[in-house]
Amino acid sequence: MIRNILIVGIGSFLGGVLRYLISIVMKNYCSLGFPWATLMVNLLGCLLIGLLFGLFNRYSSINNVWCLLFTTGLCGGFTTFSTFANEGLQLLLGGSVWSFVLYVLASVWIGIALVALGYWLVR
Repeated sequence: MIRNILIVGIGSFLGGVLRYLISIVMKNYCSLGFPWATLMVNLLGCLLIGLLFGLFNRYSSINNVWCLLFTTGLCGGFTTFSTFANEGLQLLLGGSVWSFVLYVLASVWIGIALVALGYWLVR
């Protein structure tokens, strides 16, 4: 258990650093006023977790440590949006359309509402 936590932590560290570096580069090349860096990270994270999910499913013999390092760790540290998108896809692939709709709507709308609530509470 401790080993797995360390593996996820290493991946999260790498993902967070990568996200930070991309945000620095994007600020130098894109106009402010729109969160281009966050959009880029979210979209890249979605592509990456999709590629990894497909790879790990195709080659089930790959050690679970690599899956933890790259999906839960790296992608999770890079952007939790990729995990959100992957879980949504898994609901759709499993035929749970209504669960997918509920998950997406609740995550987005309740998430934004809670950010607003947190902001309002400390203001």
